[in-house]
Amino acid sequence: QEEVETDRANALVDELRTKLASLPGTSVRGMKIASADDFAYHDPVDSSIAKNQGIRVLFEGGSRVVFRLSGTGTSGATLRLYIERYEPDTSRHDLDTQEALADLIAAADDIAGIRSHTGRAKPSVIT
Repeated sequence: QEEVETDRANALVDELRTKLASLPGTSVRGMKIASADDFAYHDPVDSSIAKNQGIRVLFEGGSRVVFRLSGTGTSGATLRLYIERYEPDTSRHDLDTQEALADLIAAADDIAGIRSHTGRAKPSVIT
């Protein structure tokens, strides 16, 4: 979501951070959450650490959802949502991406309350 009101975007991420410890072991849309964390990047060259790089929710079976907040410029913030799923069934490899990831997209909204925080029912950009 681009150009999200900064206060609303920050509230979404702040609320999500407060839930991190309670998410593992719970189920969302029939998928069990294996772990959840606030990702920090550890630079192997200079050993620096960049905290708060994204909130990761990892599901049993290898699927994951990552929430990242960036750019709090004059037009608001950008909420980036990365969704990944390993699909071993080759007959499903040609499915439309939105169809193949529909349950994870819905789970991401259930977990973070994207619609309620942003007031938007669909993303402004899909890549």
